[in-house]
Amino acid sequence: MAGLDQRHVGAQGDRYDADHDQQAQPLDPAGRRPHPHAHPVSSLDVAAAILSCAVLIRCTLLFRLSSLLLVSLAVLAPGVRAAPASDSATGAARAFDRLSADPPRLREFLREMPKGGDLHNHLAGAIYAESYLGWAGASGLCIDMHDHSIARPPCTGDLKPAADALAQNPGLEDAMIDQLSMRDFTPSPGDASGHDHFFSTFPKFDAAGTGHVGEMLAEEASRAAAEHTEYLEIMWYPRVRESAGLGLSRPWANEDFAADLGAIQDGIPHLLAEAKTDTDQAEARMREVLHCATATPDPGCRVIIRYQTFLLRVLPPRAVFAQLAYSYALVHADPRFVGINIVAPEDNPVALRDYGLHMRAFRFFHAAHPEVKLSLHAGELTLGLVPPEDLRNHIRQAVEIAGASRIGHGVDITYEDDAPGLLAEMARRHVAVEINQTSNDQILGVRGADHPFTAYRAAGVPMVLSTDDEGVERIDLTHEYLRAVETWHLGYPALKALSRNALTYSFLAGNALTIDARGNPIKPNADLLAHSDRARAQWQLEEAFRTFETKEAQTDPR
Repeated sequence: MAGLDQRHVGAQGDRYDADHDQQAQPLDPAGRRPHPHAHPVSSLDVAAAILSCAVLIRCTLLFRLSSLLLVSLAVLAPGVRAAPASDSATGAARAFDRLSADPPRLREFLREMPKGGDLHNHLAGAIYAESYLGWAGASGLCIDMHDHSIARPPCTGDLKPAADALAQNPGLEDAMIDQLSMRDFTPSPGDASGHDHFFSTFPKFDAAGTGHVGEMLAEEASRAAAEHTEYLEIMWYPRVRESAGLGLSRPWANEDFAADLGAIQDGIPHLLAEAKTDTDQAEARMREVLHCATATPDPGCRVIIRYQTFLLRVLPPRAVFAQLAYSYALVHADPRFVGINIVAPEDNPVALRDYGLHMRAFRFFHAAHPEVKLSLHAGELTLGLVPPEDLRNHIRQAVEIAGASRIGHGVDITYEDDAPGLLAEMARRHVAVEINQTSNDQILGVRGADHPFTAYRAAGVPMVLSTDDEGVERIDLTHEYLRAVETWHLGYPALKALSRNALTYSFLAGNALTIDARGNPIKPNADLLAHSDRARAQWQLEEAFRTFETKEAQTDPR
């Protein structure tokens, strides 16, 4: 999917070290240590390629493994298991249970429940269509009255000034919202696929996002704060077009990656300087919109934001490689950028053809820079969308060849060769999976019992709940927690563990909190809080849970 520019329970004293230099790391709920994550290198053709990605950008009948049949959904697997509860936590859990048959009140409970973060979040897709329409009108953009897209001037023919068209045509705003999102989508002749409708939205609103990154970040942060989400790891980075252009304008030595890197290195430094300026300006505008320097700041000012860069897997190999080189350089140059991803529809013919090449390119850089963290879209596929042969190894390649710390989607895991072995490896190495329920339903038609959540859970693979593209999907993170409860009958302890996982498996810098023998975080010392973004965020989450659980426990009639 496109960004704006294109689109534990361990023994007392166990400690997780963010640099992963063989120091002690915290145990997970099954007593295992996590796998070391790495930590935070013709213009018209590029523009056309990027826009085509936006069109494309942006799972499975779950077979029953005999070894998993013995595991009940009532048993919380490693990574989705809570420590022994305090009295207030027990009271909050009872409050949750009383509301379990009352979805509106349960949603209210879940909205107030602290959530560690949203780790799978595309900036462009997170914005609601109403915002794009507002910016279109204010910026003098046009509306294509034929296909209900937003376009750049001049506004001639079917292109009408957005402000005038919206004011003069009752019902146009509703029609536009339906075309810029999945709202009320129903398959019909000419618009028969949820997959295709989803990805068609991005080029339709792309023009309206230009110049509004700060406002987009403000919308994200404010919404996150309103539903008590502490951290956002957003897929966005500046100069994405230009980074692709580096590769398209230089010689390509196929898989002689050292030679390919040498050919583009001289073009990277000036992009880094421009990227810093762009990011500074976007964040300054975000703080301005949120009134962060005033006496009445928006709660969104307190939300922690970091970014992932990404590659567009549907571009020519030389462009993808250049984006990868630039991404590594940006992560090293600017601590706000904490990881790298690869995006765009995995079922695209170019993406399928070049999948192995992309994973080998990641391996080339990962060997030299293992500290850089990778969260890779992999397994966002289902039978019928692609042939069975294309379901057999994408997740494995992302884990074993590229060195991914997290997997985005992972829907086709049970179609992988030796799926039980891969699941065991992911659990052993603590490769977390970002679960995007609504996205998987809307794009792939995978929902309920067909989703591999229970397979991951039974195998002990850590998971987090995330939104993917909440604006296009017309959801929020609370919706995904509620959906998980309704689909998989999760209890409060499991939800709390998922919330904590969002910080445990985030790419925030620094050591994590020490976990005691009961699986509860030990109050950190001042030095750790001062020097570790991760520990500081984790402790804030624990404080938020204490406040929330104390309040909810007071409603417990016992």
